Amino acid sequence: MRPITVQVGPLAAANASGIGFAATNATSITISNGTLDTPRRVLITPVGDESANVFTIVGTNASGMPQTEVLNGANATSVYTNLDFATVTSISLKNAAKNSITIGTNNIASSPWVRFDEYALSQTAIQCTISGTATYTVQQTLQDTNSATNPVQPYSVTWINSSDSAVVNATSTVQSSYQYSPAFAKVTLTSGTGSVTATFTQFGVAPY
Repeated sequence: MRPITVQVGPLAAANASGIGFAATNATSITISNGTLDTPRRVLITPVGDESANVFTIVGTNASGMPQTEVLNGANATSVYTNLDFATVTSISLKNAAKNSITIGTNNIASSPWVRFDEYALSQTAIQCTISGTATYTVQQTLQDTNSATNPVQPYSVTWINSSDSAVVNATSTVQSSYQYSPAFAKVTLTSGTGSVTATFTQFGVAPY
């Protein structure tokens, strides 16, 4: 497999109300700015108890492809998407809002996903190169959104932090490796104004 390079960041400052707003009794969000500075998480902050509510966020991903996420609400605390949105075109509510709700961004974003070759040798070299100031973590999953027998919705994928502590909450350029091939990997930025460029190189083709 040839090296695959992905990048996350830099992010503009978080803005908890920068995307839209819903007043009490609203059944949809009024979008004021649906184009984000870079693909990143969408933050939903209810003033009151929206734990029985469900939000459906519709927009596009980093490649401009349509994507949708279904997100459960919470009681007067922020929740945010598992997917990164480049644009948000609509957000609908299952139930009318009990109180006002703001929609915006936090300081979290992930790189595009890297897909590994299950038929190649499993060992993979990783280098994360930081530019500026940032905190990041390499994550992977064995769940496959395209599985013929057990597909998982992209927003329901469970991501596990790398077993190498050097790339968990890292703040500098680091090399790491996988001794096995996950289905996907990504780099998640959790703070800072810088960016991280990650290169994944899976060793050769299978020896048969």
